Amino acid sequence: MTTETASTEKGGIRRGTNLPRMGDFNESVILDAIRRHHGGLSRVELAQATGLSAQTVSNITRRLLDRGVARESGKHNTGSGKPRTLLEIVPTSRYAVGVHLDPAVITCVLVDLLGRVVAQRSRRTPSGGDTGGTVADMAASVSGIVAESGIDHGRILGLGIAAPGPIDVTAGWVVEPPELHGWGRYPLRDRLSEATGFPALLDKDVTAAVVAERWAGAVTDSRNLLFFYLGTGSGMGLVVDDTVLRGVSGNAGEVGGLGAACSTRTLVDEAIALGVLGGEYTVLDPADAQSGLESLGRLAAEGDTQADGIIERLGLRVGRGVCAAATLLDVDSIVFGGPTWHVLGERLLATIEPMVARSPFVRAAHATTVASTVLGENVAAVGAASLVLDQALSAQPRSLLLG
Repeated sequence: MTTETASTEKGGIRRGTNLPRMGDFNESVILDAIRRHHGGLSRVELAQATGLSAQTVSNITRRLLDRGVARESGKHNTGSGKPRTLLEIVPTSRYAVGVHLDPAVITCVLVDLLGRVVAQRSRRTPSGGDTGGTVADMAASVSGIVAESGIDHGRILGLGIAAPGPIDVTAGWVVEPPELHGWGRYPLRDRLSEATGFPALLDKDVTAAVVAERWAGAVTDSRNLLFFYLGTGSGMGLVVDDTVLRGVSGNAGEVGGLGAACSTRTLVDEAIALGVLGGEYTVLDPADAQSGLESLGRLAAEGDTQADGIIERLGLRVGRGVCAAATLLDVDSIVFGGPTWHVLGERLLATIEPMVARSPFVRAAHATTVASTVLGENVAAVGAASLVLDQALSAQPRSLLLG
């Protein structure tokens, strides 16, 4: 983090963004309410849910209808009086692009207004530290999926970028990310924005993942959520009282202090050291770990006790860390995912779920949902795009600040 960034944050001044918002705070409140209610809401229900006056709701919904962001979806009979007209989001009215830079794979997605993927591309992350060439490839992927979709650029709200930490969120830099050798301090946000022509946001991949989950996942109704991310590395995305926690520099979510840190390279190296896997699985590049993980999972499923023990020990570390974080933050939902979660996730949950259920603190006052993401291995890329949707559409207190 730069000295300028640090002094600004300590001064308590909220930072702005160049990403355009679609409307004012009240309009965002209405949009958010409609989006979260899949069956649609009437104007009367919107007024009741948001506390806004009937006239304000009527004015805002008229603007949303005129712009094609919302539409009337049918009638709701309340049993007395005139049936109420329901409103719903028009998913194809706006789109966002997301790019996930993982040390093993780069994924690019195009999502609609509800966070549903309409196009995607993935490729192995180039090794060697050619940052300019890699960014050029990322920009080409963005341009390619947009061109293939046939969607007008005017309907694309912007570009979100998810990257491993540490990051300088204010400057838009990645800062010497582990496993991405040669990147150093690199202005990824601005470089990719310049190359694509889209306004851009940069956030940590674990933060992007939890934004994806609250925008388009299975626990969109949760206001207190923990997302455990397993990719080339690991981390946690956190939501408390419907607010994503980013920390003073945007680097919240590191789990080393909880004993839950893990890398795919470490797992494969352990398996090789114990003789579970042969030397041909030695990881020379982060992308090499995938085949070793798949073999480790297959051996465990076939009854290899040493292979199962490696996964079990990981599950215990993650479980202890997750229980500690869930207790500290008092969350009601714990979701697991990431680019490599699908390889070992079922076995890991067999260890972690009982730990959460037995915790004397996590379930003391309320039930706690434990699940794998429904967004698949590209959850961080979907999250990158969801950063744009969240910034442009969600009700955020900073939009009330005077310019």
